[in-house]
Amino acid sequence: MAAKTAAATNEGNRTTRTAVAKLARKAGAIQPTSVSVVMEEARRAGLLDGDKTEHVSFRAPKALIEAARRESGVTKPTELGLLALAMLAQPDPTARFLEETRGKLGPDHQLDY
Repeated sequence: MAAKTAAATNEGNRTTRTAVAKLARKAGAIQPTSVSVVMEEARRAGLLDGDKTEHVSFRAPKALIEAARRESGVTKPTELGLLALAMLAQPDPTARFLEETRGKLGPDHQLDY
């Protein structure tokens, strides 16, 4: 039973790695870093591990989907959804830093007027 579970997990990981590789290759033609970096960071964080058991389905405006495809270089809806979820699951740390330090200067900072 454990061997069967391990085999299923390995199959899911292989599928995820394949999807990440496909996204990276597609991104290489348009944006060499952004898509591949986001998906690689999600993989490293363990967000793409395991079986794909959750189903997400929704309707979106055509213009939004086309703009997202154009910006990312991703053409398949599933890959576009994975990319969007990966970006939401890992917010930009720079934005968090800027929010936390807004309006705060170091003790030695002097404003020259």
